[in-house]
Amino acid sequence: MAKSPYSKFDNCELILRDKLAIDRTILANERTLLAYLRSGVSLVIAGVSMMHFSQTSWFQAVGVSCIPVVVITGIFGMARYRIINQSIYFCCP
Repeated sequence: MAKSPYSKFDNCELILRDKLAIDRTILANERTLLAYLRSGVSLVIAGVSMMHFSQTSWFQAVGVSCIPVVVITGIFGMARYRIINQSIYFCCP
């Protein structure tokens, strides 16, 4: 059974506005993760394009350096998502 984000609150004291605020926070967290992943995909495309169409070696080096940045961006985005998601669903991260 999945844990509900409302379970750490007493249902008697939550009104609709509070439940909607929790839902907005969850959706904002998911949007942030998708933004990190979108940035990673854009960097992959930019790096591969630079490597493919470059005529000089420094331009090719910039394209190759984009690839590790993509991995770092993806890991950072996933870690941030998990930390915030854990703080939403549970009392303590």
